[in-house]
Amino acid sequence: MRPETVLITGCSSGIGRATAEAFLDDGWTVYATARDPDDIDGLGEHENCVVDELDVTDDSDVRNVVNRMLRNEDRIDCLVNNAGYAQFGPTEEVPVEAVEDQFAVNVYGPHRLTRAVLPHMREAGAGTVVNLSSVAGRVSVPGGGAYAGSKFALEAMTDALRWEVEGHDIDAVLVEPGPVRTQFDERADEETDRTERTGAYEWFWSAFEDTEALGGGGPGAVEPEDVATTIVDAANLTNPPARMPVGTVAELLVKTRFLPDSVRDLAVRFARKRFA
Repeated sequence: MRPETVLITGCSSGIGRATAEAFLDDGWTVYATARDPDDIDGLGEHENCVVDELDVTDDSDVRNVVNRMLRNEDRIDCLVNNAGYAQFGPTEEVPVEAVEDQFAVNVYGPHRLTRAVLPHMREAGAGTVVNLSSVAGRVSVPGGGAYAGSKFALEAMTDALRWEVEGHDIDAVLVEPGPVRTQFDERADEETDRTERTGAYEWFWSAFEDTEALGGGGPGAVEPEDVATTIVDAANLTNPPARMPVGTVAELLVKTRFLPDSVRDLAVRFARKRFA
């Protein structure tokens, strides 16, 4: 029996690379992709790993990778939509173009990949789509509107998908990490260069610099391998849960959704006074 196959986006580092390695360790055939294949050369040394170029915002890239995978393997058992980044900044200070780019990668990318693989999963009568969300997909914070908005959208899209494909024996799962020890913060810092500072939200920027974006290296942060293990579990489970939070911080923050808005507003006001 041939090993199952998985297509993973955003494998250059962090969660994506750890996920590719976790699937390989579990005996899967892995198609590890990134915008720059040179970033994932090391993975290609594994006999069950194929490295390919894939920009999730490019229709032709998506079509070519999916076609090559089907031509070589004749199956796609799992899709892991991992590629993504964060655009932080107060709503007034984030240009529309930056929000469009955020959604292009975090929302339209997974949608594009999912549309490409679903016909083949339906024909096979099985498959799993794992979408990498975040605790920010259920709890927004000041300065996180663009990023959280993209993850909220991904969560809504995945909920709809789960119900749509259930009759075809296909699963759609959301993996929701809290802070993860990756290069996520570095990319987030780079993206803040696109903001148009007004001077009206310096309390936010003080807080942003103090907490290192989402606190990727702070207390409670999990390792990329922890997230990767959850993703592989989602792909292997016969009836995976709709949502799989990763880490204690994620589990606790998700529970804050059930607090009254007035309580959450008080917490934000306290933080604003602290950094003002």
